Amino acid sequence: MSLPASDPELESAPGRQMGLGQSTALVVGTIIGVGVFSLPYSLAGFGPISLVAMAIGSLAAIAFALLFAALSRRMPADGGLYAYSRTAFGNGVGFGNAWSYWIDACAGNAAIAVGWVFYVEHFVNKGGHTGVSILIALACLWIPAAVNLTGVRTVGEFQVVTTVLKFIPLVFLATVGLFFVQAGNFTPWNTSGDSSVSAIGGAMAICLFTYLGVETAAVAAARVRDPRRNIPRATVLGTLSAAVVYMLSLTAVFGIVPASSLSLGENKDSYAVAASSILGGSWPGDLVAAAVVISGLGASNGWTMICAEMPRAAADDRLFPSAFIRTNRHGAPFVGILASAVLASVAVVVSFLGTDGATVFTTLVLMTGITAAIPFGFSALAQISWRIRDRRLGITAHFVRDVAVAVVSLAASIAFIYYSRNNGDSWYVVWGPFLMAGIALLLGVPVYLAQRAHMVAPPPVPDYE
Repeated sequence: MSLPASDPELESAPGRQMGLGQSTALVVGTIIGVGVFSLPYSLAGFGPISLVAMAIGSLAAIAFALLFAALSRRMPADGGLYAYSRTAFGNGVGFGNAWSYWIDACAGNAAIAVGWVFYVEHFVNKGGHTGVSILIALACLWIPAAVNLTGVRTVGEFQVVTTVLKFIPLVFLATVGLFFVQAGNFTPWNTSGDSSVSAIGGAMAICLFTYLGVETAAVAAARVRDPRRNIPRATVLGTLSAAVVYMLSLTAVFGIVPASSLSLGENKDSYAVAASSILGGSWPGDLVAAAVVISGLGASNGWTMICAEMPRAAADDRLFPSAFIRTNRHGAPFVGILASAVLASVAVVVSFLGTDGATVFTTLVLMTGITAAIPFGFSALAQISWRIRDRRLGITAHFVRDVAVAVVSLAASIAFIYYSRNNGDSWYVVWGPFLMAGIALLLGVPVYLAQRAHMVAPPPVPDYE
């Protein structure tokens, strides 16, 4: 069984090297990848009404942050979401959540790679040749995989540097950019052709994708020093930081780049276009595009680590094959790193060969949302179950707060799944996220059947602190 992150053996382990700063950078770095930089283009089908969706999504993300902060204080276990559901509901549910989250992390990494292409092609392959686009996306997956293979210390240092660099264009547009907003660019407000409620719901599913990463410090508990203190703080600080720059910078971009040009499929690198509009010339856009390229590598670096940490934690409990525990001479779980990079690469290639770049990105985003919402929802259910149990035992401290946060998180998880349908005329495009998620989840059935007899019993529910 996976040891709690507070176990003395883990506290002294050489792999535990991330303090509060690096843990916060991991959260911020995985939340802020290329998702937000690609949002105006991927939300073009909804229009500026997406700002309402982003506001709602930000509140949901803060609820998730508070949920995982509370759960990680109670159970700072390696694997995070997987550990909560397994302890609360048993090995079967635990396996399902571990598999779903692993698929989520791999698909999310693939989506980052596709969004990364938009900004790399600001400099090269401006004609958008599919073969070259695929090669660019694969580079975004395999460079971070190589970094992760060198060990967690390198991952943490790389994460801090890329997090600082990615904040520069976001902070610039979130401050200076607001002075260049033109009200006329917010019209038409709703370009979807659907009702405002439907448009907000559809856009919210995409917006919530940009907050995936809020849980990463909890998932990587085995790599964090003093986890009971650092994981909750890193989770909340990282999410609040992202929420502020997200809302302000996205408002600036929609107010600077006309909605009509976005809806026509122009300006994929919308943040770079907005910077050039503010300062004039092409060089500001070049600098922003370069920063986003670095940002994408940083996000993929963090997600590659998470892609390996979740199956490693599950393998410790014999829910996943034991090969995922194996490490190289740097202490890196190389089987998980390589397997995750391969799966993400397959998702990128299959998606690119099936449709255009914008639809590829949106489909992968929504697939990621579906597979993330499952362990998010079960984590909320675990918290509700545990807090009701606490109350029966006479432990009522923060009961209303914790349950309220968990209920909001559960509702957001259900909405996340419900609205994860694509826009398009073809049934394959509309239901593509569900088809891809369903196939990926079914692939876990034979793994579960093979491992079922070897699984270790879940640990008891920890006492409330």
